[in-house]
Amino acid sequence: MISNISKRVKPMQQTLKTAPSSTYPVYHPTLAWWRTHRLELLALPVGLALLIGLWALVALAGNYPAFILPGPAVVFSELAKITTNGTLWHHAQATLFEIFGGLMLGLSAATVLGYLLAKSPFLERLAGPYIVASQSIPAIAIAPLLVIWFGSGKLSKVLICALIVFFPILVNTIVGLRSVDPGLKTLMRSLRANRWQTFVMLEVPAAMPMLLGGLKIGVTLSVIGAVVGEFVGADRGLGYLINLSKGLFNTPQMFAAIIALSIISLILYMLVSSLEHWLLAWRR
Repeated sequence: MISNISKRVKPMQQTLKTAPSSTYPVYHPTLAWWRTHRLELLALPVGLALLIGLWALVALAGNYPAFILPGPAVVFSELAKITTNGTLWHHAQATLFEIFGGLMLGLSAATVLGYLLAKSPFLERLAGPYIVASQSIPAIAIAPLLVIWFGSGKLSKVLICALIVFFPILVNTIVGLRSVDPGLKTLMRSLRANRWQTFVMLEVPAAMPMLLGGLKIGVTLSVIGAVVGEFVGADRGLGYLINLSKGLFNTPQMFAAIIALSIISLILYMLVSSLEHWLLAWRR
């Protein structure tokens, strides 16, 4: 009986050895990523081309003067001009400093306070109404006060960005920390984990998706905060350039500055998305 089995197994082994390797599909990470995201990558240029085409069609059909609605060719020509002569970078670097400064300040304050409020419902009930009331005040209304108190330099713009970024990150931090499974907390206590170990190994990974979601909102709002602050009082920045262009009726330059702000927002959002993809790889 054993000899019969061996006679059947040997041809099968010989077949497996001689089978061409091409019959077994090989996993390629790059190819798999392309198959997953190919529609997104194709939709972006197509949508952008349609938007620019519609813009050009409206400008051409209406025969508007350049100071009312310039065509895409005029705007991109102006964008190339202020890029090559250094005007765009001169103003963009001031805006970027305000964005990153406000983002870091708002993120730090929101995560620390969010942790305290998540751990203490009493403190949340005590401070919650004041935090919500502060967020009901429009940034454009409080920006002049900050400029008066802290001057028209970069500090007032950083504070405006931090105030706008603060609330969404705070709320997401609280929700994320409170979404931790109580069973996992019990498990950590049974393993005699101290507070720091519980925080690092359980609470931070559990709250990270919500925190990164708040950060995605925060990076786009920080651009708005910088522009609002520069509208109120500044001598540099893309918001200042837009304000200056409005006074000079230089609409192509205004469009160019707006495009630059949109590109900055998109790049910041993509950076946070890449960070999310890297930090949350364990969830996939």
